[in-house]
Amino acid sequence: MNDYIIYSAVILAMVFISACSQILLKKAALISWKSKLAEYLNWRVILAYFIFLIAAVVNFYVLRYIPLSLVPILESAAFIFIPLLSLFLLKEKLKPTQYIGIILIISGIVVFSL
Repeated sequence: MNDYIIYSAVILAMVFISACSQILLKKAALISWKSKLAEYLNWRVILAYFIFLIAAVVNFYVLRYIPLSLVPILESAAFIFIPLLSLFLLKEKLKPTQYIGIILIISGIVVFSL
């Protein structure tokens, strides 16, 4: 059981890291680039996709050791991380429905873990 907790924490960490890379892609999209090539071949975009790759490889490794039924529940944490990171890093305002959605997702994760 202790291994499940460790591997679940690894998946949650990879979900958080992937959410950070999505914020990095959003920051790159907000910049006005001189050409389409510069828009896609800049350090923010390359780093974000590299982070996605690393997170995917780690997830593939961890999937060997935890039940597959647990993965969608853990992956749903991305719907919590991304709006919160947008709120704090991009200074975006969240709508009331987004707050309700975050509360429902957290409730679902808690109910599933009982």
